[in-house]
Amino acid sequence: MLAERGITEPFPIQVATLPDSLAGRDILGRGRTGSGKTIAFGLPMVARLAATAKESPRKASRPRALVLVPTRELANQVSESIAPLATAMGMRVTTVFGGVSQGRQVAALRGGVDILVACPGRLEDLASQRECFLDRVEVTVLDEADHMADIGFLPAVKRLLDKTPAGTQRLLFSATLDNGVDIIAKRYLSKPVTHSVDSVEAPVAVMQHHVFAVGNTDKPAVVRELASGAGRSLLFTRTKHSAKKLARQLTAAGVPAVELHGNLSQNARERNLEAFTSGGVQLLVATDIAARGIHVDDIELVVHVDPPSEHKAYLHRSGRTARAGAGGTVVTLMLPEQRGDVRTLARLAGISPTTTTVTPGSEHILALTGPPAPYVTPAPEAPAAARGSSRSSSRGSRSGGSSSAARPAAWSGSRGRGRRA
Repeated sequence: MLAERGITEPFPIQVATLPDSLAGRDILGRGRTGSGKTIAFGLPMVARLAATAKESPRKASRPRALVLVPTRELANQVSESIAPLATAMGMRVTTVFGGVSQGRQVAALRGGVDILVACPGRLEDLASQRECFLDRVEVTVLDEADHMADIGFLPAVKRLLDKTPAGTQRLLFSATLDNGVDIIAKRYLSKPVTHSVDSVEAPVAVMQHHVFAVGNTDKPAVVRELASGAGRSLLFTRTKHSAKKLARQLTAAGVPAVELHGNLSQNARERNLEAFTSGGVQLLVATDIAARGIHVDDIELVVHVDPPSEHKAYLHRSGRTARAGAGGTVVTLMLPEQRGDVRTLARLAGISPTTTTVTPGSEHILALTGPPAPYVTPAPEAPAAARGSSRSSSRGSRSGGSSSAARPAAWSGSRGRGRRA
């Protein structure tokens, strides 16, 4: 099954944790996103449920395993990774998260689910409505626990864990153990075996870090040139408005881009992420929602259009490239007034970036991006009346007012380089 998906060699986190997790022990695993954690907990979870299937059959509204994750995007990706393993063993997997109607989620739960992948907020809602009970959970996984702490989910996580049976297997994966994650580990894990592969504080050695010093008037053109390379790139902005605006500007300039931020409907977020993941679009403009919540292979370039406010955000954003042992390049754009902040950011992140002053057309930009991809003529905007009709007939069909969410299919042959391996 794994070999059919091209997974033939285990990652370090899998080598370290699988013997203990398959033996039924609680695990405290420390490692960055993209280090192979999903298979590290997915395999033993499926194996345990298969072993107990006869005495503990699937029942309505009572999942047998629970995976708690911080974001909708991660919930979908974890589900997609686990589903082939579960399906091969006759098991059902479903996801639960907010931002969409709960009708289908309730129907799936009532039909019986073996593995539930959930965000804490929606799961608490369903539990309070008595649509989901956690009293038959045999294995509980907390994935990216530090991110859940960062966005304030730990109180909800505690309440949900209190609903699972004591003495059952629990696996906690986190890049760091601060902000209350250590308290969760001490309270809910029984004699856990700790495996630390790497942490967010340790940047990937094969990642190249650059700081491009730019003038205020030159920055838009430099961003456009960085985004114009043929490789898959991810651009981070500080605000949702900036992400939406930049994606529109790049698309209008012949550089097709999709956006990802909290103002999009769930349908638009999934559509844009799928376009980027599949290679239909090579450029994603995002806020920090994408710093931790997505796993996309072969991102060659990460650009901090707006430098993040703190070093952990820098490392998480940058960690979208140089994944699974591959190389990658990270560029931070620095305005004159940001020199002090960027210097502090680099020191706290433990990196020594190459700092270069650039202007539009600089050879340093071309050296990182390679020759620009062909210009892609933007699709025409729909008339205002048609856009209103589309919104009323299909909620979430447009990405927060930007046309970039609706057009990825038209670009596949122009900039995309095929689906990822």
